[in-house]
Amino acid sequence: MTALDELVDTLLWEGHQLYPYTPSATKNLTPTPFGIVYPPAYAAGDPHRFARCKLQAVVTGTRDVRATVHCLVGGEARQLEVAGGGAPVVTAFTFGGVAGEVEVGVEDFGALARVTVEVRNRTPLAQGAERWEALEASLLSTLLVVRCAAPGRFFSPVAPPGEAAAAVMTCAHVNTHPVLATPEDDAILGAAIFLPDHPELAPESHGSLFDGTEIEEALLLHVLALSDAERAELETADPAVRAMVARAAAATPTDIMALHGRVTVRDPAPAPAAPPAEREVRGEEQVTVGAATFRRGARVVLRPGPGRAATDHLLQGRTATIERIYIDYDDGVHLCVTVDDDPGQELMRDIGRYLYFKPDEVEAT
Repeated sequence: MTALDELVDTLLWEGHQLYPYTPSATKNLTPTPFGIVYPPAYAAGDPHRFARCKLQAVVTGTRDVRATVHCLVGGEARQLEVAGGGAPVVTAFTFGGVAGEVEVGVEDFGALARVTVEVRNRTPLAQGAERWEALEASLLSTLLVVRCAAPGRFFSPVAPPGEAAAAVMTCAHVNTHPVLATPEDDAILGAAIFLPDHPELAPESHGSLFDGTEIEEALLLHVLALSDAERAELETADPAVRAMVARAAAATPTDIMALHGRVTVRDPAPAPAAPPAEREVRGEEQVTVGAATFRRGARVVLRPGPGRAATDHLLQGRTATIERIYIDYDDGVHLCVTVDDDPGQELMRDIGRYLYFKPDEVEAT
């Protein structure tokens, strides 16, 4: 199983059951898993319900793609793979009592192409159906995985580079959140929750606990604290839940401690220094106010006015260096300074923490 397969499997079961995982628990009678694609009759008229999920991504280097739909129906994992490479192709499917269709298409824009994958629920449902009835006719935890053939690669839907930014900005997503899914950028994952590009499972994790991305260490301890009555009820739970509880019960103290956290300490990589000509210095080089001209790098004596805070008056008569000069929308001039005899002057200069004074609150040295 690849790293992407493991990630998809984990996300697929997120929210499937919630602690204490017993079928009689109120929050498990009508669960709220991620990535629900409802029947159209139930989704209609509510902006928070969707009868489809749609992903668009920008690819270069190929027009040959294939999409895989992953979902849960009736507590079972289902998947369907559909190939594409040109005009939209619609493929119908039936998972148990849920009927739907997948549409895959590729639009060519020369050096780039836009891939569209859309999953639609076509299951009929009576008007006024209860939520539990709608869930039985829905695709749950719906995930989309789109792969492209070599030498193709996708551009990040989250942080696209300049060459593809405009194209990515025209992409539309519904009921899914796409990210780059492989180191080679040859796969896009349309997840039911927000993730960064190239998401990874923590190496300490021993498997999904289903509980809506909660803290694994805490949940493992909770499972170990289940009562005898709760454990007896779990004997009738679905196989996925029973397997998860058994795995949690077999955890050793070392396994639990390993979940407590991980700190990686390393020296930061030094940032390459830009040539002086390329360094951006914001603000004005100099400005003239009345008869006085103020220049960046010049020294002034601070003379805080009566309207200043009490702490500003502690700087009365101190010499400071003008680091930046800003002019606001009302043409007001602001002098950004650091105090010369302040031991932290270099630090304040490096991090851009300046004191702000108006021209009539300083005098040239």
